[in-house]
Amino acid sequence: MSEIKNLQPVCIWKNFEALTQVPRPSGHLEKIQQFLLDFAAAAGVEAFKDPAGNIVMRKPATPGMEGKKGVILQAHMDMVPQKNPESNHNFETDPIEPWIDGDWVKAKGTTLGADNGMGVAAIMAVMEAKDLKHGPIDALITADEETGMFGANDLPENELQGDILLNLDSETWGKFVIGSAGGIDVTATLEYKEVETDPDDVAVKVTLKGLRGGHSGLEIHEGRANANKQMVRFVREAMEECEARLASWHGGNMRNAIPFKAEVVLTLPKENVEALKELVADWKADITDQFKNIESGVEMYAEDVETPKTEVPEEIQDNLINAIYACHDGVIRMIPSYPDVVETSSNLAIIDIESGKAAIKILARSSREDMKDYVVKTLESCFSMAGMKVETAGSYGGWDPNPESPILHKLLKVYKEQNGTDGIIQVDHAGLECSVILGKYPHLDVVSLGPTMRSPHTTTERCYIPSIEPFWRLLKQTLEEID
Repeated sequence: MSEIKNLQPVCIWKNFEALTQVPRPSGHLEKIQQFLLDFAAAAGVEAFKDPAGNIVMRKPATPGMEGKKGVILQAHMDMVPQKNPESNHNFETDPIEPWIDGDWVKAKGTTLGADNGMGVAAIMAVMEAKDLKHGPIDALITADEETGMFGANDLPENELQGDILLNLDSETWGKFVIGSAGGIDVTATLEYKEVETDPDDVAVKVTLKGLRGGHSGLEIHEGRANANKQMVRFVREAMEECEARLASWHGGNMRNAIPFKAEVVLTLPKENVEALKELVADWKADITDQFKNIESGVEMYAEDVETPKTEVPEEIQDNLINAIYACHDGVIRMIPSYPDVVETSSNLAIIDIESGKAAIKILARSSREDMKDYVVKTLESCFSMAGMKVETAGSYGGWDPNPESPILHKLLKVYKEQNGTDGIIQVDHAGLECSVILGKYPHLDVVSLGPTMRSPHTTTERCYIPSIEPFWRLLKQTLEEID
């Protein structure tokens, strides 16, 4: 880790290294909130925690530059807590262990937290810098972005002072994001009375893991395998061919991550166990072949386990399996005017079925409100036919692109001066807090940018070291040249 904080530019990397030592999984932000308040006090800038749990910092203009437009630098403090199956990491207490692998910084067995720790580290560098020239600067470091943009949704009006918002949560250096998708959480639930397992039956646990997973917005178009969708194909055939019954199902753990693991416990007649295990081997080979150019670490295996006393009633089981099978997962439509960008998608993220309760959780995204509504109604129709209660929460709108944005053209000008090439204007399928903040501060001129990161929300998350220095140069010169 001492190597990490000595990377260039030190002003960003030392702050990022400090962030890795503070636990900050979504939903458990007390330590990082206090860390940021303590940092601001040491840097000599005003700071406070607002009612939404966001941290706001304010740095006055360099003398003589008070007349420049105010800039709001924005990032989120929480990180997605994913770890390898063999890891004992506790995200609420343990620090992240970053390490250098060539031109990349990675983490040992967990997500790295560069999403969005790099944005926070850059804000910290601006706040403590003594040699930067700039107008008035606000920093907005939001809470619980990854689980529903709660900090942005509950952001008080009239709290921010500025005309320009620079969101530092994009993940490809040289691309400037001017639009993003909206999203909504869809949850289907059902309570049922379990029935006794046939006393002559035995139980087998089937595990599918080793999939790549990934960001359910930025990487949804890559065709990666969804562990829940692949598992339901196997389970249905196991019921048809081996007289299997469902006792439990656990797959996925984050709405905004493509699930990379799922496991089910099935009961069945003892004489059918070998046939089931052969079926598992067949499905492993099929999934490996189907995704041979995408997934390289597919694992699927069966284990004998103690037979549970109860299981899902057959009619309920069949309805649940049919609904999971029918539920759309993946890309639904591309943007007609940006054919390389996903417009609408859904991610069958989490399935938990056990002890008389079933819960299926999905994140639907779209840059069009009418298509977002279409996806919700599609999912409602699917799960209602299974007798499930369907609820929505955490809805946020898309961010409409503004190609004439003055701050966009300022960034493009400085980028070309510094790098000799043109920057790329982009619309993302990821959910960015810009749309939510614009709903409360519609006058803001907004662009999202950042250094290069890959595979956020997975244990292969990594940050590209050579992109940090030019990102910092761009940010410094742009702040100085604000009109």
